[in-house]
Amino acid sequence: MRNVHLIITFIVFLGFISCRQIPIAPAEYASPKSAIEDNAMVVSPHPLSSQVGVDILKQGGNAIDATVAVHFAMAVVFPRAGNIGGGGFMVLREADGAIAALDYREKAPATAFRDMYLDSLGNIIDGLSTKGHLASGVPGTVDGLIRAHQRYGQLDFAKLIQPAIDLARNGFAITQTEADRLNRYMEDFAKYNKDDSPFIKERWQEGDILIQENLAKTLRRIKKKGRAGFYGGKTADYITAEMKMGNGIITKEDLANYKATWRTPLTGHYKNYRVISMPPSSSGGVALLQLMEMMEPYPLSEYGFHSPESIHLMAEAERRVYADRAEYMGDMDFYPVPIDSLTDSVYLARRMADYSPDTVSISDSTKAGSFKLLKESFETTHTSIVDVEGNAVSVTTTINSNFGSKVLVHGGGFFLNNEMDDFSSKPGVPNQFGLIGAEANAIQGGKRMLSSMTPTIVEKDGELFLVLGAPGGSTIITAVFQVIMNTIAFDMPLDEAVEASRFHHQWLPDMLTLERDGFDQETQEALKALGHALREVNRMAVIKAVKRLENGQLHGAADPRNPDDTALGY
Repeated sequence: MRNVHLIITFIVFLGFISCRQIPIAPAEYASPKSAIEDNAMVVSPHPLSSQVGVDILKQGGNAIDATVAVHFAMAVVFPRAGNIGGGGFMVLREADGAIAALDYREKAPATAFRDMYLDSLGNIIDGLSTKGHLASGVPGTVDGLIRAHQRYGQLDFAKLIQPAIDLARNGFAITQTEADRLNRYMEDFAKYNKDDSPFIKERWQEGDILIQENLAKTLRRIKKKGRAGFYGGKTADYITAEMKMGNGIITKEDLANYKATWRTPLTGHYKNYRVISMPPSSSGGVALLQLMEMMEPYPLSEYGFHSPESIHLMAEAERRVYADRAEYMGDMDFYPVPIDSLTDSVYLARRMADYSPDTVSISDSTKAGSFKLLKESFETTHTSIVDVEGNAVSVTTTINSNFGSKVLVHGGGFFLNNEMDDFSSKPGVPNQFGLIGAEANAIQGGKRMLSSMTPTIVEKDGELFLVLGAPGGSTIITAVFQVIMNTIAFDMPLDEAVEASRFHHQWLPDMLTLERDGFDQETQEALKALGHALREVNRMAVIKAVKRLENGQLHGAADPRNPDDTALGY
């Protein structure tokens, strides 16, 4: 009888360890930056989330199924940006060429108002829109992913969210990149979070195991109840209790009323290529189409990659586009964004009529006060996926700053965003990324804040050609633009196009920003001679892209600017 008990005990133990996965050490993570495969490809910001996506594709899931699974997994393994407390934008192209766009950007709470971040003298209160409970908009990620799956998914939703639950419950070994991020923000975690935070410890090191039990419970509620598992019930109780604790204004009504919106993608052409991108409340699609149209008349390939001539031309176009962004862009559900006028070829030709190859234009700085220097930002994240049938998804999601508002929902286990800073807290005054906004992007209850996210798909001669996007704050638009031009105009292989050094101009502040050590001294001197004020930063936006090659294979390119970016396929 004793032997029978021992056998039963051993069987129970085996069952336990089979359910409790042994975390993989970071050194064992496969994190290739470039991959070429025959069937399908996933490029995401973490090796574990990319692997989750590939596993779903191998199980018969389509690109939307993989996208849903990847993004719930990112909520666990990439908490600083890939988080269910934020929102995002999705552009997709079905294998038959049908296209769609989903806007699940966060919204201002109903009681938000235009001057909520100003003092009695009308000045912005420093930090009020970037840290703490009042900085958060109503999250859209969960609703967006569920709506995308309801329309396009093939596999059961429970199968797609389960990998994230397992990762949160069993834990995973963090990479050096994430250890550095967690250590950097430890003081903020302690300031804004309660005792149940799994992110607070003396010091994080590569290989430490991160277990997120409360997040696992939240994900299980979503698995069981779908949308109601986040926007209602216990999770909604946790969010609103957190708001009351920190004088935030998100209510249960705000959560219940949130709804992602299907929109018509923006499309434009550059030579024999069609560009498909996101409409407002993202500014990315309009700006990208403007830039591509502005380049049409010019022989960029003759100028040469990173020649002073090509950099000057592209920077001058960027200057004009960001000036338009500041004046005209906002949530088109609240403001009549003149998309047709802004992307009209005659209008854009007129915008470039005063372009000179011999000197810079002068940005009109009279509309704004003092400027912050461009912030190096990578807190947004992007995923590009193509499945075996040829369906393609480009999706960018964010909680804005690293770990958003730094507020971890007590009992819920996830960070809330600080997207309210993406509104124009005071029209004409720059936000944390130095971006200017006007009345079109003023704060209003229920309104979506303007974004630079630019999820994009490109066709060549009517066939799928390129899927890409990036994190990087205000530099997202220019990075996507430059990688497309590197691929098309300068005929670069995708991995080289992604790795190539980048430059950026956003109208105000009036300076041309370059990635450090990416441009030789002769080129810099030539740009200065044209009148450009130069500034160097360590890096800009982090592209994740998939290209369909002429032989039908898929080339995935993860950006070496982020050590954890991973391209995986099969």
